[in-house]
Amino acid sequence: MTIKEQTILNSFGNKIFTQDKEIHVVSKMEEPLILILDNVLSCKECDALIDLAKHRMQRAKIGKSRVESDIRTSNSMFFEESEDELIQKIETRVSELMNIPVSHAEPLQILHYKAGEQYHPHFDYFTAGNVVNNRISTLVMYLNDVENGGETYFPSLRFAVTPKKGSAVYFEYFYNDNRLNELTLHAGNPVTIGEKWVATQWMRRQRNRYI
Repeated sequence: MTIKEQTILNSFGNKIFTQDKEIHVVSKMEEPLILILDNVLSCKECDALIDLAKHRMQRAKIGKSRVESDIRTSNSMFFEESEDELIQKIETRVSELMNIPVSHAEPLQILHYKAGEQYHPHFDYFTAGNVVNNRISTLVMYLNDVENGGETYFPSLRFAVTPKKGSAVYFEYFYNDNRLNELTLHAGNPVTIGEKWVATQWMRRQRNRYI
């Protein structure tokens, strides 16, 4: 008999309510839990995040050591924790959605992919060494409609999420059965026409903020 793993995010029916938003569950996979969500950000919020980030972008890095790699060819930046009213509002909403205190959140990251740029298959959790406070869940929010390409692709599941402005994909990987964690291997497919902007929120198992 297979015992169903516990999940972090509680979703019943096709809606998730935060203090300021009614978020729609478009589709759902049970194990590992993957949700495609709509109405996570408004169009105005998406545009504002891009405007705030676009002059602060640098070559994206990977891993705990934060090194540049051909595995990831986009540009990125991190907002300061609750650096202004908009960031604080989004952090609060995302924390409620992900069902994890904002104190466990990493800083909100913005990523920009131009045509031809991508992120090869990878895990969001750290696999090297004994990590005390590992990541446990991810929310990728799409800030624009991509003309072609740029899907978030889970190769082990043969499952792809098409970017749509204001929508998001949520997945978690804190399971006791590591085979479920490994199924969250994912990639940012190459953008073939246009560009892609995303905002990513990672949550940690334990407190990550002390302010």
